[in-house]
This record gives sequence, structure tokens and C-alpha cells, in this order.
Amino acid sequence: MIIMTKMFLVLLIAFSVNSFCVDKNTSNTKPGDAETAVVKLDENKAPDFALKSFDGKIVKLSDYKGKVVIIDFWATWCPPCRKGIPDLISIQNDYKNDVVIIGISLDGEKTLKDVPGFVKSYGINYPIVYGDDKVVAAYGGIEGIPTAFVVDKKGNVVDKHLRTCSQRHLRKQNQRVIEVVYL
Repeated sequence: MIIMTKMFLVLLIAFSVNSFCVDKNTSNTKPGDAETAVVKLDENKAPDFALKSFDGKIVKLSDYKGKVVIIDFWATWCPPCRKGIPDLISIQNDYKNDVVIIGISLDGEKTLKDVPGFVKSYGINYPIVYGDDKVVAAYGGIEGIPTAFVVDKKGNVVDKHLRTCSQRHLRKQNQRVIEVVYL
């Protein structure tokens, strides 16, 4: 229990200090023929979804029940999103047995084709799916990206993060997080 509490502290602090980028047009994304099923549960429950990944697989939030899930709304054209990816990769590596990150791409029609190459070039080690209007609406509308939601093992949204600081500050903050957890 103490380890999970420390892990949540790490995740909450790490996500609260990332960068923020605004795009009011993200809700107009059209992921081609990808089907989306979104189930809005209650106020605290994370809405389930079934979204197509760039390699054609369907990824469902409900498939990760019993794990902590970080849902990251992002796009390839967003500089703060790109800056935060190494940290997400690191979190996925460090907590791979307890945490799953799902990246929801909000790339529009013009940049949607860039997602597979982007994932490969950045070495992203977590599922990336194509988002659409339904999943954006289910999560209360995404006013800017990157935006991340932390979902606990019971499927409840425990935090929402709009990332708002420089990469230099982020590196310092991550060092403080490591000290809090391991000292």
C-alpha cells in the first residue's frame, strides 16, 4: 500500500509539471474508419472506450482493469506533447507491472498519417490510439493538449493534468520526485 501511495505521488507530481499546448480544433479529429465506443459511467468512473491503434488493434480501457492507467491526450504537432514523451516512456519502463499509459492521438486528418512514424521514431513503448469527438466529449472536452487523466485500479479518475512548465523545471521536479520516493 505504501508503494502504491508513493507511486501515485510520483505520477501526480510528474504530470503536474509538464508543458501545455492549446488547440481548440482537436475535437474535429476524424480517425478514418476507426470505430469508437465510449461508455460514460458516473462522475468518478473513467469512461470506457474502444479505440483503434495505428497498427489496427482495438484498445479498451476496460482491458486494463486492476492497473493504474494514465490516459494521455496528445498530438504529433504539439511541441509540449513531444517534450513529455520521454517522461511517459520512462514511467512506463519504471512501473510496467503496475501502470499502463495509453496515448490518445488527437491528430487531425492532415497529420494522422504521421502517427505510426512518430511512434517508431520516438520509441514509444505504450499503446497509441486514434481519438475522436466521442472520446474527447466523454472526458469532458479537451481544451488543450497535452492533457492526462490518472485512473486508479478501480477505474476511477483520480486526477487530471494540464501540463504547464519548461523542460528544465520538469527535470528538476523529477529529481525531487525520485528523492521523495526512494529516500
